[in-house]
Amino acid sequence: MDHKYSNEDHLKRLIDYRDAREFHLKKDRRKRDKRMSLSEAIAEFVWDGDIFAETGFSYVRSPIQAYFELVRQQKKNLTGIGSPMSNTSYMMSRGCMTGLHLSYVGVEMRGNDKNFARMIKEKYAQIYSIWSHGSMAQGFKAAQLGSPCIASKQLLGTDMVTKNPYVKVINNPVSDEEDPVCMIPALFPDVCIIHVQQADRYGNAVIYGPAINDVALAAACRKVIITAERIVPEMTIRDKGNASIPFWYVDAVVELPYGAYPGCCPGHYYWNREWWEFLVRIGTYTHENMLDYTDNWIMNTKDQYDFIEKAGGIRVIDHARRLVEAAEGVADDTAISFHYQEVIPKRD
Repeated sequence: MDHKYSNEDHLKRLIDYRDAREFHLKKDRRKRDKRMSLSEAIAEFVWDGDIFAETGFSYVRSPIQAYFELVRQQKKNLTGIGSPMSNTSYMMSRGCMTGLHLSYVGVEMRGNDKNFARMIKEKYAQIYSIWSHGSMAQGFKAAQLGSPCIASKQLLGTDMVTKNPYVKVINNPVSDEEDPVCMIPALFPDVCIIHVQQADRYGNAVIYGPAINDVALAAACRKVIITAERIVPEMTIRDKGNASIPFWYVDAVVELPYGAYPGCCPGHYYWNREWWEFLVRIGTYTHENMLDYTDNWIMNTKDQYDFIEKAGGIRVIDHARRLVEAAEGVADDTAISFHYQEVIPKRD
């Protein structure tokens, strides 16, 4: 679905708290069954031209299988935002994402994402604004709190303020002395997909482990899709009183076991280090490599089960479960080895 957003509309829409408020007021907040398939949720709620917020933390509890479905459906002209943004690279390589509000793209000890740099340098995608981790998080938090902006010391002392059309530096209005602060505007992306360990049919969702920005994003985004390892009865969540995200923010609920794989999901499975190393160290090396890699792992798989079979099937998943249990201290960490075969690229 293409809503024919103009570039000017996009730049204004991110910080347009009046428009965001009107959108939220018109949402159906009834307590109703929101379950649907992943393909249905992506088709209905991710629109061409959307400002698309990345959630989770790189490969930790990120809705990676949902991102793959977005690529399969060939969504167009998305603008990415998030902190961090480690999954934008393959979306850009497939022509889905053409703009960014950038805070950080990285894969830690896996290497450097050469594809991301190439996409920007060759103008496949444009950077609209640059943020620190903290300043972007404050923008999402301001949206959650209903505040049009937050005064902050974030970004002071950096040249990021010169590359960010939204942030204004003023003197602290409650200080009698010279005291510069950055006014961080509330940020309202169009849509996000949040992967959780449990959700009920209405959209109440439980996050185990760090929530990162996901609770704030659920409130800030105009449309919210929840993917869950398990859909559980409502009373399972209500009895424990531990819903991280309430149902009234949520538009769709998808039961998606292994929805974060080949990333990790705390309490469920460890991440596939070899897959990420191959992507970063070999896949991102050339544009042709990226197309081959995403053809093989995204376009030529139909769902998470198909992906897992290609990655090694039940043996790979069983090992991933054992690793996360050992890492989280619920199993004997001396009974399983964390050793793996590192991917070392061969260069001519």
